[in-house]
Amino acid sequence: MTDDAADPGADVLDELFAVIEERKETLPEDSYTASLFDHEKGDNAVLEKLGEESTEIVLAAKDDDREELAHESADFVYHLLVLLAMKDMDLADLRAELAERR
Repeated sequence: MTDDAADPGADVLDELFAVIEERKETLPEDSYTASLFDHEKGDNAVLEKLGEESTEIVLAAKDDDREELAHESADFVYHLLVLLAMKDMDLADLRAELAERR
């Protein structure tokens, strides 16, 4: 377990997911996140982004570009969290699945 006091970023996924859930509910006009929930392509908009980001992760890893790998991985995780919210899932679902595999 991570000590949250020692790792100020420990809650970042929970905080990000809370923002995603809030944007899903309120759909502010100037929000990229909200636009994914309200996109004319539906789920395909976020699914396409996940495909794009996964390709960019592979290319960054192939090129040994740590900075780009971190950047693209963050983009992927963000879009994955949006997808989970779209499917009425949350981080508890993800944590439970990961815990089962441990």
